[in-house]
Amino acid sequence: MPKIMTAKEAVANIKDGMSVMVGGFMGAGTPESLIDALVEKGARDLVLISNDTCFPGKGNGKLVDAGCLKKVIASHIGTNPVTGRLMTSGELEVTLVPQGTLAEQIRAAGVGLGGILTPTGVGTEVEKNKSVIAINGHQYLLELPIKADIALLKAYKADKAGNLTYRRAARNFNPIMAMAAGLVIAEVEEIVEIGELDPDEIITPGIFVDLLVQRS
Repeated sequence: MPKIMTAKEAVANIKDGMSVMVGGFMGAGTPESLIDALVEKGARDLVLISNDTCFPGKGNGKLVDAGCLKKVIASHIGTNPVTGRLMTSGELEVTLVPQGTLAEQIRAAGVGLGGILTPTGVGTEVEKNKSVIAINGHQYLLELPIKADIALLKAYKADKAGNLTYRRAARNFNPIMAMAAGLVIAEVEEIVEIGELDPDEIITPGIFVDLLVQRS
């Protein structure tokens, strides 16, 4: 059963230099309270694994603004000019991964696969330094699993056993990230008693969740 604590207490588990997955898509489904606590903590040299770096002053963009990151692994950074500027100047390492590939690499880590095969990127810059495998006359890139030390999630509700429900598009990357990190911290809008959630509502089983934070 996960421990319930404040955002400040939860992010105390995140040490400088760790890899951190953060759920969300352009801020939708991003755990803002945990991000704020991480910025306040003064975290440094983190590796961020997320779909994007959102916008300046919002979501993951706050981590960029505050200088918390040494590397970003994401699908795109085009909506955050600060990320682009830091990448160009060499102050921030950025690895861009096609969105579907990124999702599958994270999922592969969560379910114990050795990697995935995808045609996306064959014959492009994405292919560089990767294994190319031919199957039935078609070429595929072998993309390795991506896991993290910590996952920061945003869910709609949780029960005290850690079972999570999500609301509409906020679901996005959160469920797969819950399976692909050593420690999972979920920020939720409401915590209810065990048994109050309809089993059909539950997307992430509580076995994957270590810490719960109720959004203030």
